[in-house]
Amino acid sequence: MHTANTVKEACGLSTFSQARVNVWEVYADKALRGEVLTKDEAFHILGAPDEELLPLLQAAYRVRYHYYGNKVKLNMIINAKSGLCPEDCGYCSQSIVSKAPIEKYPLLDKETLIEGAREAVRRKAGTYCIVASGRGATDKEIEQVAEAVKAIKQEMPLKICCCLGIISEEQAQKLREAGVERYNHNLNTSASHYSHITTTHTYEDRVRTVQHVKQAGISPCSGCIIGMGETWDDVYHLALSLRELDADSIPVNFLHAIPGTPLENMDELNPRYCLKVLALFRFINPSKEIRISGGREVNLRSLQALGLYPANAIFVGDYLTTEGQTARADHQMIEDLGFEIELMHYSLNMSSNST
Repeated sequence: MHTANTVKEACGLSTFSQARVNVWEVYADKALRGEVLTKDEAFHILGAPDEELLPLLQAAYRVRYHYYGNKVKLNMIINAKSGLCPEDCGYCSQSIVSKAPIEKYPLLDKETLIEGAREAVRRKAGTYCIVASGRGATDKEIEQVAEAVKAIKQEMPLKICCCLGIISEEQAQKLREAGVERYNHNLNTSASHYSHITTTHTYEDRVRTVQHVKQAGISPCSGCIIGMGETWDDVYHLALSLRELDADSIPVNFLHAIPGTPLENMDELNPRYCLKVLALFRFINPSKEIRISGGREVNLRSLQALGLYPANAIFVGDYLTTEGQTARADHQMIEDLGFEIELMHYSLNMSSNST
């Protein structure tokens, strides 16, 4: 565990008051110049005293504003295939080792996936995420998703993201030809910590899938889950790995410890630390879409709105097996900040009512 003293020593500061010579703005300047923060600087952010939180967020916001202004991107997930997964990921309610009482079903039919896209439009989401549990999709499932995507693209101008597990370059190519613009496959944690959360596949398997996606011409989406027993060193190297992968979109999840999963008793996060993590990811990946993802409501709680100062995107509605804040509440949060939802130019005459 890093103490305040070790952070001060690492940063060469005799007192934190010396860090108030706008060191956060120095980090913002480095990010805007394309320079990478050092490990000591990253630890300074993660260990920042709570009274420095607002100046830190202001500096992260300056970087965010440079690339995205006050626009907020909305994404919506559909749990296209639930449970039935042979992997042993300790954080996941759908894994083979989970005893969580979740609904289990095979891949949803084409019309259900299309209707989910219509709901994404109603919720003002610009990206619709088709997510399926499992180690990886079969060729038949890839074909089913591809057919649904073709139909969605004919009807709606949504950006389509798929998250179907480990895939080959050939499967990625088929999705791209169907109209899939983005593919999500999270690294989840650092290479050195990976075996502590999953043993049925490797960190390298995940990196390889992201590379297949890029080779097929699909925009890579890859992120993390914070709060699984990782160290600050793990967090820093994970942020660097995502920079090196050149992931266009980085979902930052905060562990929602679900009863019945191996990590059900993990409880090491607080809202202020979560905000510091988001700031760090903005500084290290300044031009990328940083999306506050799973666990936002249970970990950021009353400080959710502050997360949009470093981050520029959120999921709207429910997650895979857990409920999210209502779309109406998310829209209100964005409006109250004075921010603006980045809307697609929908040609549909659809209800704007949100659930």
